[in-house]
Amino acid sequence: MNKIIHKADSRGYADHGWLQSFHSFSFANYHNPEKVRFGLLRVLNDDIVAPGMGFGTHPHDNMEIVTIPLKGELAHQDSTGNKEVIKAGEVQIMSAGSGLTHSEFNNSKKEFVNLFQIWVFPKEKNITPRYDQKIFDPEERKNKFQTVVSPDEKDGALWINQDAYFTLGNFDEGNSVKYEIKKNGNGVYIMITEGSAEIDGEVLSRRDAIGLSDLSSVEIKLLAKSDLLLIEVPMTQK
Repeated sequence: MNKIIHKADSRGYADHGWLQSFHSFSFANYHNPEKVRFGLLRVLNDDIVAPGMGFGTHPHDNMEIVTIPLKGELAHQDSTGNKEVIKAGEVQIMSAGSGLTHSEFNNSKKEFVNLFQIWVFPKEKNITPRYDQKIFDPEERKNKFQTVVSPDEKDGALWINQDAYFTLGNFDEGNSVKYEIKKNGNGVYIMITEGSAEIDGEVLSRRDAIGLSDLSSVEIKLLAKSDLLLIEVPMTQK
């Protein structure tokens, strides 16, 4: 098994006044040659957006973009005609494909919104841009794993144009769980969203992450009440 450790305080950070952004991987003005990607996982940004503020219209192409609001609401609009509000408890996916433009704004004039935005390189390039979002019942991930993004449409998850899987879990202290790699050759990047856990002998706390590859499964021991995000991706280069 190979592993990398990304402690929360080692992430890149940008304070734009209206936006505070923590970068797990190189992004915008933050560049760390040792933290460019994990397999086909390219971006994991932890963004806090001020009330009424947001990202103006900007372009994307050939990237799978997953947004997970943790607190608050995010208003989304794109050039394919989608105009939606994404709330905590929902997950959004956008296949930029052959190209589109979109904007994202905090939907509240009073409260901050906190979200993860995650980019994964696509399996097939230049597909027709597509958009989807879904509410996932948090009771379905209480002390177990809930897959929310998957290349297999049959399991109720949002579809992604890649052999990648996004999984959430909310666990009580003292639990021990095993995550099984879903596709041979994939690795998994595990973010401790809240709480604390021991993974492969490493004690990780809030917003710490570990990337594991060359494995079939991993044991996770929960040291406190914890929320986890697991991103399983191919380890091949784009």
